[in-house]
Amino acid sequence: MNIISIEDGATRMNNTNSRPIRLGRISYTNAWPVFHHFDPTQLPFQTEIHSDLPATLNRKLRAGDIDMAAISSYAYGISADSYYLLPNLSVSSFGRVQSILLFLKSPLEQVLHGKIALTTASATSVNLLKIIMEKFYGGKPTYEDAEPVLEQMLENADAALLIGDHAIRASWTNHGYRVLDLGEVWNIWTGQWMTYALWAVHKETAHRYPEAIREIYEALIAGKSKSYDDMEPIVDKALRQIGGTAAYWQGYFGNLCHDFGDAQRSGLKLYFQYAKELGLIEGEPDIAELPLPYLLDNLSNRR
Repeated sequence: MNIISIEDGATRMNNTNSRPIRLGRISYTNAWPVFHHFDPTQLPFQTEIHSDLPATLNRKLRAGDIDMAAISSYAYGISADSYYLLPNLSVSSFGRVQSILLFLKSPLEQVLHGKIALTTASATSVNLLKIIMEKFYGGKPTYEDAEPVLEQMLENADAALLIGDHAIRASWTNHGYRVLDLGEVWNIWTGQWMTYALWAVHKETAHRYPEAIREIYEALIAGKSKSYDDMEPIVDKALRQIGGTAAYWQGYFGNLCHDFGDAQRSGLKLYFQYAKELGLIEGEPDIAELPLPYLLDNLSNRR
């Protein structure tokens, strides 16, 4: 197995103390525009791909079982000291997101002091719901974890939170429930973007393998750019694997943003501020991006 290192200013393959770079890939469609064209077999070093739900990737990255991953924004917030963010990569929306949905069996007034069944797939969405319910609407519901099956979730609850492809499929059924899109609710109350996921790398990995991390990052950015040049292959993939219509998926991907600039950063800071005020997070974390030129210069200067 081969990992890129730098010696005497040149890039070469180094087998000493090397191991594959372990990458976490969100399995939900909302991350496809970044991952669809990313081909780790084209990298000049070995990788391991861990494709899973956000909550699982959150745990694996925090435990050091993987080196870098697309993770929930909340998971970044509680472990920010250990990670760098990969610049200009996120899953964000300015308004409707269509895949973070609260299905209401009871009137909202009852839900606010009733019971909400929660998916366990993403920490960001769960805590966004708590911010909306408690800070925006002044409620204090009880929450219980549940498997992401809408009818079962609502058997003993007033509302149910689904995310990702589970939420999308449920939204297509003739369920008869009122549905709140949490991205839309957030935007109505704050006027801000909402960022649901970020790409993070362990600082230790970035310092140990800076050139490898840079190549992975550049491949992800190139893949994102190629997707935005032509979204039709991703729309076709969604039709084959999940269903729906081309018009639905064009609108869905059109509502998402996979950049991370000042506007997305501002919305994320507000999310962390509200999470702190509700006791959902201890502090307001610094949002620190990966300083690749600095790392590479430092490594080269030590030759």
